[in-house]
Amino acid sequence: MTEKFLETLGKEPRLLIQAQLEPVQGERFQPTGFPDLGPAFYQLHDRTPMLLVESAQSMANRLETVCWDESGQKLVDELTGMPYVSVDLGTFGKTSTLQEFHRLNSPYIWQGNTDETGQRFREGFSAEAGIIKMVKKSKGSKQKGENDEKDVPGVLDIRKLARAAFKYDPNSVIHGLFLEKVSGRLRLTRALTAFIEARNVSVVESGGVKFDRVFPSPKGVGTEGMKLDAATGFGNVPFHRSEYTAEKIVAYFNLDLGLLRGYGLPEQATAFLVCLALFKIQRFLAEGLRLRTACDLITVGPPTVNSPLSFQLPDETQLIPIVASSLQDCMEQGLFAKPPVTRMMWKPGKQDQSETDAAESTDD
Repeated sequence: MTEKFLETLGKEPRLLIQAQLEPVQGERFQPTGFPDLGPAFYQLHDRTPMLLVESAQSMANRLETVCWDESGQKLVDELTGMPYVSVDLGTFGKTSTLQEFHRLNSPYIWQGNTDETGQRFREGFSAEAGIIKMVKKSKGSKQKGENDEKDVPGVLDIRKLARAAFKYDPNSVIHGLFLEKVSGRLRLTRALTAFIEARNVSVVESGGVKFDRVFPSPKGVGTEGMKLDAATGFGNVPFHRSEYTAEKIVAYFNLDLGLLRGYGLPEQATAFLVCLALFKIQRFLAEGLRLRTACDLITVGPPTVNSPLSFQLPDETQLIPIVASSLQDCMEQGLFAKPPVTRMMWKPGKQDQSETDAAESTDD
């Protein structure tokens, strides 16, 4: 089933998909904002005003979210059996590679103290990814591990890193991985890139007032030494709000097929990654478009494929059995970790360097 579904992609370098969106009610919407920048407003060469509604970084997080059942704290049923790493934080709760912004590079996986399972994972993943660490102790270090530098010598085989990441968390291959917690040279480029932008936008300025019906103007008023002002939440506080309207809002998706093939993964693994990416796109367009309180969107018609034009994009209903078949193929080929969910413990503390660093060590 999977092979027939993917054969129309042939050796195409990428799969380009877009979907037109609109506010579910009215015309206004609220874009993403950035610290010290606000909304990402820009102009085209012809001075058409544009707006970035959702960034590539944020979209990666949202495409991961559609795979996770928050109420059940598990994968959605359609992806049961797909590997990921789950971390028990004790009194701090639980997290996983599908919830962590840095996926397999989470500090809760690589830093701090862990249990035997976690230690085996740290060592096993490093070995399977072909990582050999060298620890260079700086002159004058007073304590073991102080001012140490970790490095990975030799030519990196990125294919080994991709195979290890796929085995424990295919999601990290789809959305990219930067294992700087292990070494700054260990990177997997994002294979699925997405963003949402609005064309020919106009700003809608509005505002309001937070009313205090007890102390509407508390300036100079004190109660038993307590200062009553806006900084502490008292008094009437006016505010302004910027929203936008647009001629068109479009979500864009770019799946780098050439990158996935370049990892040299088994055919079943590459097929599953493509199926998983398409499932994420369709599930996001169906259920994940409430981006913010004032940015609730819906699709205008089905998504379209810009390249290759010969590819027929299945809808979500058609994709579910295809994903299930592809996932089963990977399980039967032994491409996933056993068990698929790697469960480890974490607690804060400075880990022992001897437990995580490599066999080689050199002094300056």
